[in-house]
Amino acid sequence: MNYYVGIDGGGTSCRARIRNQQGEWVGEAKSGSANIMLGVEVALRSVVDAITQAAEQGGLSPDDFPSMHVGLALAGAEQKEAWHAFMQQAHPFASITLNTDAYGACLGAHLGEEGAIMIAGTGSCGILLKGGKQYVVGGREFPISDQGSGAVMGLRLIQQVLLAQDGIRPHTPLCDVVMNHFNHDIDSIVAWSKTALPRDYGQFSPQIFSHAYCGDPLAIELLKQTAADIEMFLIALHHKGAERICLMGSIAERIQDWLSPPVQQWIVKPQSDAIEGALMFAGKPEHNLYKDGL
Repeated sequence: MNYYVGIDGGGTSCRARIRNQQGEWVGEAKSGSANIMLGVEVALRSVVDAITQAAEQGGLSPDDFPSMHVGLALAGAEQKEAWHAFMQQAHPFASITLNTDAYGACLGAHLGEEGAIMIAGTGSCGILLKGGKQYVVGGREFPISDQGSGAVMGLRLIQQVLLAQDGIRPHTPLCDVVMNHFNHDIDSIVAWSKTALPRDYGQFSPQIFSHAYCGDPLAIELLKQTAADIEMFLIALHHKGAERICLMGSIAERIQDWLSPPVQQWIVKPQSDAIEGALMFAGKPEHNLYKDGL
């Protein structure tokens, strides 16, 4: 029997879902980061780990991997060099098809029909599938892109906390959260920043949301800025022809109330998720982002 696997992998986690050839659910699991820009070997390990756990739920084992066609919707796949590096790795599966996490999410959100999504989680990216073409805005990775993401919001938070420590801006309770995290040691923040990954900055986003709802001025400022960034991408997608846009990801799903009313009228609920989108192209090499790979 053949099995089909959908993978949704980002900077924070990698989620796997297995279905049999009748489309019946077999298992589902989550592992670590699968952003291929942060290392193709790490990403593949996360993929294999998530599939292994999901397989165990359905009574399967690694012996069944050669019967599995895997659709990979991974962050960072838009980078051609990284895409090729990932695809050139040895793997135990029947086939792998690699496209971006945004592509998988858009397919899932509109069940393969035309439409657009705006993803804002650890990273951010907007994508429109229309007329057989793919239009992308943003998504060029942290720190040079990814506006509206948890990573950029966390970076801005750290910057503002340091300004507060210097007496340049007012200190707020949200500043205390960050300083407590680093044991009130600015040198620790500086040292941490030298190796911090997008998910490390993104870890502060839940506190930003919770403090904003409690009236924290800094948190409100950060959310307004994040909403403006997401709105910028939504307007760009609309100008490219998007009539229905789904908000997806931990930040985007919570930011809708902060968007302006004209923009909110374009928002629709996703019909399914990125894992289902990845399942749609499992075993279908024509969905590979680059056609001249292995």
